[in-house]
Amino acid sequence: QVQLVESGGGLVQPGGSLRLSCVASGFTFSSYDMSWVRQAPGKGPEWVSTIYTSGGRTRYADSVKGRFTISRDNAKSTLYLQMNSLKPEDTALYYCARGRGSGDVRGQGTEVTVSS
Repeated sequence: QVQLVESGGGLVQPGGSLRLSCVASGFTFSSYDMSWVRQAPGKGPEWVSTIYTSGGRTRYADSVKGRFTISRDNAKSTLYLQMNSLKPEDTALYYCARGRGSGDVRGQGTEVTVSS
């Protein structure tokens, strides 16, 4: 069945970095646009970034532009999110999603906490 499994979250100090990974299975990963979505405590889901199948074009939310980088390795069916210059407001549960926006399938998420 279709499955997305995220990892790489944790506790980091403001200004620090983390790299999230999402391993996909059960579908042809290279044929799908892929996205990252986050949900902060007490708030609704927020789209973070999308990487498209054609040419590796990417898009970012204004809140993360210039700090986060989305990438993919189709040979490994893996999606990545490199997060630099992290801020306390980046604290959230981060999901990968198949497709654009919130996608049609999401993983269980990986927790990111930015705090001193």
